[in-house]
Amino acid sequence: MATKILFAPQMPAAMMDLARETLPEGYELAIADHGTAKFYEAAQEAEFYLGFPRQGMGNEFFRAAPKLRLIQLISAGYDRLDLEAARKAKVPISNNGGANAISVAEHTILLVLAVLKRLVWQHNHVVAGRWRVGNFDELGIYEASGKTLGIVGLGNIGKKVARRAQVFGMDVQYYDVLRLTEDQEDALGVRFVLFTELLRTSDVVTLHVPLNEATRNLISTRELAMMPRHAILINTCRGPVVDENALHQALTTKQIAAAGLDVMVEEPPKTDHPLFKLENITLTPHTAGPTWENWTRAFRNGYDNIQRVAKGGKPMWVVPELRDLLA
Repeated sequence: MATKILFAPQMPAAMMDLARETLPEGYELAIADHGTAKFYEAAQEAEFYLGFPRQGMGNEFFRAAPKLRLIQLISAGYDRLDLEAARKAKVPISNNGGANAISVAEHTILLVLAVLKRLVWQHNHVVAGRWRVGNFDELGIYEASGKTLGIVGLGNIGKKVARRAQVFGMDVQYYDVLRLTEDQEDALGVRFVLFTELLRTSDVVTLHVPLNEATRNLISTRELAMMPRHAILINTCRGPVVDENALHQALTTKQIAAAGLDVMVEEPPKTDHPLFKLENITLTPHTAGPTWENWTRAFRNGYDNIQRVAKGGKPMWVVPELRDLLA
């Protein structure tokens, strides 16, 4: 009898075709949207969950899925899941094993360059019929080469950002609660600094941390005041890591030069969001992660981890808060 995997939510046809094509033999994929009767019916027999985290996957969900052995995400973030409910049910949660790390790292560099070169601002003027607007000494267009990049969170994505930034001639420093060994730092070409030191000495600060109580509003009024006036802030991790009101104030008063965000506190944001009125910010709609290439990696990693657990092994990529379940 096939082992049942519950997949949610229903995704575009091309992605679902890929999920079916890469499904290992001996497994059955039940596809449903969260909260529907079909979802809860499939949950009763499912041994594995594969998909995205959604609000409401708490005690009720785990009670409806008594055979569940693993929640395997195809995303990196897991802040929407009820970790205590998972702990109570003794079900580990694994993320996508860095399947989207390349894409997010590339998008981070894209935002760094777009902000330094004022790409969106220039595009908007060109298509409006305005060629080379403003005095050159007032434009604030800069090179990445020679700038100091400060990476907050040197995990899978942070390391890939470091390597790509070095290609552009940037000097890389980092802060992480889990510090690398000296040999690892030398191999990657990065140096460790304290968090406040990073803020004070970086030309570009980029954030790559999970969202939890320790990182919520990690960047707020105090932290922005520490940054040099020419500095820029990049966020491709989670919106609530940055205090948007404090950021708006810092950008409006030119306390920092500019920012590039792929994520926001409320998604989608309100159409009259104050940040939308500023010229010194570049925004993308939480699209740093998904690419055609990493869907294959995400499904491959997910199925590999599911097979590992099905054979009696321990899952990889379990989120830090639940790793004690593997003891």
